[in-house]
Amino acid sequence: MEKGAGDLGEKGTGQVWVFGYGSLVWKVNFPYQHHRVGCIKGYARRFWQGSTDHRGTPGAPGRVATLIEDKNECTYGVAYKVNREDVPEVMAYLSHREKQGYTTKTTQFYPSDTCDSPFEVLLYIATENNPEYLGPAPPLSIAQQILNSAGPSGCNVEYLMELARTMKEIAPVVHDEHLFTLEAEVTKLLTTNGIKCANCTRKYLTHSEQHP
Repeated sequence: MEKGAGDLGEKGTGQVWVFGYGSLVWKVNFPYQHHRVGCIKGYARRFWQGSTDHRGTPGAPGRVATLIEDKNECTYGVAYKVNREDVPEVMAYLSHREKQGYTTKTTQFYPSDTCDSPFEVLLYIATENNPEYLGPAPPLSIAQQILNSAGPSGCNVEYLMELARTMKEIAPVVHDEHLFTLEAEVTKLLTTNGIKCANCTRKYLTHSEQHP
């Protein structure tokens, strides 16, 4: 279901829950009251969206996460509760941050803590109809593209590896095959090719050696 920012919020409070499944999992950069780890059902996380404004350039787009509909899948991430007074600022920030091909939808969020009831969240999703959409490709091809891409927000490798690292920390029993396969492929490539960002090479190779 698509909604505008003015239609969002918990009844009677004006507060909004925002669901993060990509960089919002590990790089929030907006004020929030508290957060919950959990999942949304009917979606799978895929690195099928191109990025020419954050993790790539128009001549060499990076690959970032979007969601595809799949009734047999669920995607884990983090829901952030935004206070009423912060909603206009946060919505403006997210509209700019997710401007390249992303639209808003709402869906039910299921907290990992089963003591909490499901609730509605706002999420940003890039569909195949947007001009930056790249679509599926073999894992090695995606990994090579990620390895060689960087943009104003940093290396594409950082986006992938920080997402994988954080998901393992907050949802250790959940195996995201697509995400972790790409992480493994990029780690292999780092050992043989390296990347332009020496800091990322040192950081993520050291991390993989410490956590086989």
